Amino acid sequence: MRETLLLTDDEVKQILEMPRVLDAVEEAFREKGLGRVQMPPKVYIFYNKYEGDLRVMPSYLEGLDISAVKVVNVHPRNASMYGLPTVMAVVLLVDPKSGFPISIMSGSWLTAMRTGAAGGVAAKYLARKDSEVLAFVGAGTQAKTQLIALKHTLRNIKVINVYDVVESSSKSFANHAVELIDGATVNVCRTPREAVEGADIVVTTTPSRQPVVMSSWIKPGVHINCIGADAPGKEELDPEILVKAKVVVDDMEQAIHSGEVNVPIAKGVFRKEQIYGELGEIVAGLKRGRDSRDEITIFTSTGLAIQDAVTAWLTYNEARSRGLGKLIRLVC
Repeated sequence: MRETLLLTDDEVKQILEMPRVLDAVEEAFREKGLGRVQMPPKVYIFYNKYEGDLRVMPSYLEGLDISAVKVVNVHPRNASMYGLPTVMAVVLLVDPKSGFPISIMSGSWLTAMRTGAAGGVAAKYLARKDSEVLAFVGAGTQAKTQLIALKHTLRNIKVINVYDVVESSSKSFANHAVELIDGATVNVCRTPREAVEGADIVVTTTPSRQPVVMSSWIKPGVHINCIGADAPGKEELDPEILVKAKVVVDDMEQAIHSGEVNVPIAKGVFRKEQIYGELGEIVAGLKRGRDSRDEITIFTSTGLAIQDAVTAWLTYNEARSRGLGKLIRLVC
């Protein structure tokens, strides 16, 4: 009789380390670029009266023989109203041979880490190698894991600017940054413009439905990881930035419907033909990444089910080797 491994969020946190997540997520993007994955676009249910949504994300990486399904919510009012995280998730890891549920694990920290890793992979291929000044607009959990990933991607981070509409979040992020990046100057900024002007890399992790970063603030050569716009109607960047940039998405279909480009495309100010390509194509060597020092590059992340699958597989195997989790007879 086979058993299913249950893993809590605390156990997942014990296991996941960013260097290994970065490697796993980069491999997942490569597999996608080579056309060796099955990944339908995520399915949404909208709880409009509660300002939240639920997403279902299945995938199968054929070459790696890894398959999983994630169910994840986004409820921005959770912290203030219910004392719950904005994002919660559960991942079901499936044996492709039989369909048996190998593991059920909390996907909350897993989601934060794999999304941070996607930003790190994007910066590896699209940002200038000598980038020194980072700007964060939005200072929640996702901003923190983006910084963890960038620490392992960039050689010489000297300045970190942060802005959040909630000042306490900015201060919490600043404390995190000081501990994480030795010797860096960390600035809590009063406006998004103060944070962004002069930055080499800009990371946006807000739930905004209108632009929070304007084109006039962006200097030549900037790379932007646009993480917050991951559902229809969300938008963080002035569309003028998209028009003058090399825009790279994680998945073409998802991005058009729910990524940073979804609102500009719907309004007719940006065309899907202006999207340069997918990150997986660049990782697989099918398309070039950054072409020049002055090029503005944008990675628009919607979050891919294959990122969850490879990170869940990593978590499961490490949990088994450490004896973590609880085995149950879910299927008789």
